Amino acid sequence: MNKFDDHATKSLLDKDLITENQYKEITAYRNLNIFSLNAELKLFLYLSVLLFTSGIGILIYKNIDSIGHVAILSILLIIIGVCFYYCFKNSKGFQKTETVFESPILEYLVLAANILTCIFIGYLQFQYKPFGTHYGLATLIPTLVSFFCAYYFDNKSVLTIAITGTAAYIGLSVTPQDLLHNDFYSNPNLSYSAIILGGLFILYTIYSLRINLKTHFNIIYLTFALHLISIASISNLVDDYNDDGIWMLFGLLLAGSSYYFYKVSHETKAMSLYVFMIIYAYIGLNIFLFRIFQFIDFSDIWELFVFILPAYFIGSIVLFIKLIKKFNKETAE
Repeated sequence: MNKFDDHATKSLLDKDLITENQYKEITAYRNLNIFSLNAELKLFLYLSVLLFTSGIGILIYKNIDSIGHVAILSILLIIIGVCFYYCFKNSKGFQKTETVFESPILEYLVLAANILTCIFIGYLQFQYKPFGTHYGLATLIPTLVSFFCAYYFDNKSVLTIAITGTAAYIGLSVTPQDLLHNDFYSNPNLSYSAIILGGLFILYTIYSLRINLKTHFNIIYLTFALHLISIASISNLVDDYNDDGIWMLFGLLLAGSSYYFYKVSHETKAMSLYVFMIIYAYIGLNIFLFRIFQFIDFSDIWELFVFILPAYFIGSIVLFIKLIKKFNKETAE
């Protein structure tokens, strides 16, 4: 039993939340060092879904001329139909609160069926163009299907696909790596759309808490909102077209966003939100200071500035570590 678990259990005993006998039983059980393979098995199931869907895509790509479009679409439709039939037959139906299924296979069959649905609609639009030139519909329809499946089957992986599709529908890529390559500089409206979408995600989490609708999904919405708002704000901080002072508004927006996610990360005890919030706030602060320093003449004290700079970065690393330790301590209590 590690020291953290022992300390947490001891704190429960000190607060009279468990009895001395219960404490001894818990300690004896943990000393057996029994561990679960649940996470490992779920990982293999997830990888099997990804490999299967990837294999379908490769099969289509390499044999598109020999198999034929109608045959490929028919096979995809049959597989999707079988997956959804099994899922609907064995699911508990829609529930407002978190739903736990007896078999983990159901969760990954929903994911497989959803990914194949996206492939089917995308391939259908590419080959036969049933939506004409309205290519957004080819993104919107799988997105709506994904939202339905995510809430009906209580599937977080499918919800991620749905949120990604929502962002793609308005022209955004919502992974951090892709966001950095979005065309924010030549098209500032794109960054405004990212900020608005992130704000809408935050408002939805507040609304879902009020009506108690799948509140465990909120961490996903908040994660996307954090990345969208923070990266879009940082993009506008470094952009040259904001030299008239508008960039300061985005600095304030980033500061407000960081404060909000600081509070939310403590309320939800979400380490991922807290870490990314610190990183984005640190980057934004440095860019903000750099733009302020552009108006200051350092010709006389530049040697002092160069001397202080290494200490500043070392101090930042030490402060980051202390903040993480403090967060762990606060959330563990």
